[in-house]
Amino acid sequence: MKSDANKMLTESSRLPAFKHNAITTTRQCGRYAWLLMPILAVCFTATARAQQITYYSVDCTGANPYAYPTINAALTASAASPGSFILVTGPCTENVNINSAFNLSIGAFYGQTANLVGGISVSDSESVYFYGLNVSNPSGDGFYISSSRGVTLDTCTSNGNQGHGLHEDLQSEVSGNTMGSFDNNGASGVYLNEASVFGINSWQGPTDISNNVGQGVWLSVNSVFTAIGNTTINNNAVPISSTNTVPVFGVTALGHSVVQLGTCEGPNAVQGNQAGGFDIEESSELSIFDCGTSYQNNVLNNGPTGISAGFGSQVTLYEMAAISGHTAQGVELYGNSQLNVEGDIVISNNGAAGESRSAGIVVDGNSEAYFRGGQLSANHGPGVLVLVNSSIDFTGTKFDGNTGGPIRCDSSGYMVTDELAGNRDGGAPCPIPHHLGNRHSWPRVPTAPDLTALKAKHTRYIKLASGKPH
Repeated sequence: MKSDANKMLTESSRLPAFKHNAITTTRQCGRYAWLLMPILAVCFTATARAQQITYYSVDCTGANPYAYPTINAALTASAASPGSFILVTGPCTENVNINSAFNLSIGAFYGQTANLVGGISVSDSESVYFYGLNVSNPSGDGFYISSSRGVTLDTCTSNGNQGHGLHEDLQSEVSGNTMGSFDNNGASGVYLNEASVFGINSWQGPTDISNNVGQGVWLSVNSVFTAIGNTTINNNAVPISSTNTVPVFGVTALGHSVVQLGTCEGPNAVQGNQAGGFDIEESSELSIFDCGTSYQNNVLNNGPTGISAGFGSQVTLYEMAAISGHTAQGVELYGNSQLNVEGDIVISNNGAAGESRSAGIVVDGNSEAYFRGGQLSANHGPGVLVLVNSSIDFTGTKFDGNTGGPIRCDSSGYMVTDELAGNRDGGAPCPIPHHLGNRHSWPRVPTAPDLTALKAKHTRYIKLASGKPH
């Protein structure tokens, strides 16, 4: 058996002649602005640390006698070397445990993948980069990240796990770069808890969160989920039985959490999820926005409802989105919640016969809908159903072909508009309490975030992990 030092030096001599530049590492510098949430690990300040890159080669097949036989063996050897670079040839069967690491890279050679049967756990670490790993854990989560920051999953998949595809806890921050998937898991595709952050930055291909038994994405306790394009959250569903009646949404956000879905890098789709597209509760926020591109956000055919928001929550829809094909309503507000619609939002073909709350939008329980533009068309029932001390304030909104008319109110509902003609037909008249509405809207046009730092990390990995030793 070769010594660890001989393994490292022998394998280093077999690698291509990379230029071992000093690496400047970075630390997080605080909470991100709302649009910059997807750019995890960009807001960092330089530290004085710099070190040479040390390579460790892992060959789980045993074909290379000079390589470490497992990832954990290489981690043990590299524990005292910040800046370690572990290159993996799979398949590997092990549970990988990373604790108190700094500036560590683990992955396949660039352009290749390495399969791992088992899970990866990262705790109390900073700046850990994974590339090209296909993780499947038959007895738990795929990736479990706890109390760690600056973790990057670049071109990684976490599919077919018994637990969650990605589970973050205790203020962790993870970036999903380039492309990836979190599919066919026994629990949620992505599970975020205790002020954790996951940002998807798919600039080279899709990231898919689909066909999970639990929620596509679950957030709670001040957590944040962002995706800036090329993201699909589809067909997440749990078998319903007398002992299992938990509804499964594409995205569920609880406890002051934030969800942001933008089209900066491509279109997004939330489709075919069992109980609905989005479940936003407990003072949480959902923003679906256009970055000035030609791409669109689609919320389609998600069981009874496209977006459900309640208990003091907020939904903002900004330009280039379609919400269609739900059996009850496109958007549902209840429990003192708000909807803000600006621009080219189409809410159509929602509702069904026999559904008492069938409508394009239901505004219920001291809630408010605020429209500046938008279109409600071909919904079964009214375009907007206003109930129990709720209201709608609109101007520039198109109503077309809704079977119950444009707007219908119960005896406690109100509407405010400067467009009276035709908008009170097809249902109970909506009282107008005053003519002081239609306040001027000040659109806050989102711009594409700066991905320079994340792309630089990807380019660095290409440089340092291209070519296979021979």
